[in-house]
Amino acid sequence: MPLKILIADDHALVRQGLRQLLGDNNPDYEFVEADGLDATLDALATGGADLILTDLNMPGMAGAESLRALREAHPLTKVAVLTGSDDRATILQCLGAGVHGYILKASPVEEIQRAIATILAGGVYVAPSLTQLSALPPAQPVEPATTTTRSGGNGPRFTTRQIDVLRLLAEGHSNKEIARTLDLGPGTVKIHLAAIFRTLHAHNRTEAVVLAAKLKL
Repeated sequence: MPLKILIADDHALVRQGLRQLLGDNNPDYEFVEADGLDATLDALATGGADLILTDLNMPGMAGAESLRALREAHPLTKVAVLTGSDDRATILQCLGAGVHGYILKASPVEEIQRAIATILAGGVYVAPSLTQLSALPPAQPVEPATTTTRSGGNGPRFTTRQIDVLRLLAEGHSNKEIARTLDLGPGTVKIHLAAIFRTLHAHNRTEAVVLAAKLKL
């Protein structure tokens, strides 16, 4: 069964180049492309992915908080950052959000292939050049960034943050208002809402609110 890799980057040249370079040596990889957070969520909703390779600066992304939300929303999907930034603080924030890899776009193709193989095998990968940065700890296996909360009995499971979003949604707040109240990026709110809709099998905000009311969160 092919392994599905979602390449999320707003530059078509990066997506297509990476797809070609990786695909030439990995016939068991199936690729999906997304040019922003919305397209990424659509792709995950329709077909899922084994691994997301995501840029940090594409439309809709809000740094480590969005990465953490992706991990919570799709705990079975590996998430790795593919970026040009070697900023130490950014690396630590991403690793703290539970990503499975931090890869530089300037890395040789062989290194990117090795990183993907490591991640798919269950490991965590940080480019060797980055582990030499001052005070940057070596990559260690991390647990999924999920804190699940049971709504009661055998009902749906939500993270604490998803419950916060759901309660504000039930109060009639817009995405922008939810983002402002919870100090989240608008894109991060979209990730949480997508996870809530999927968990509740809801097709829209109104249906989600009605279904959530029955759970008495």
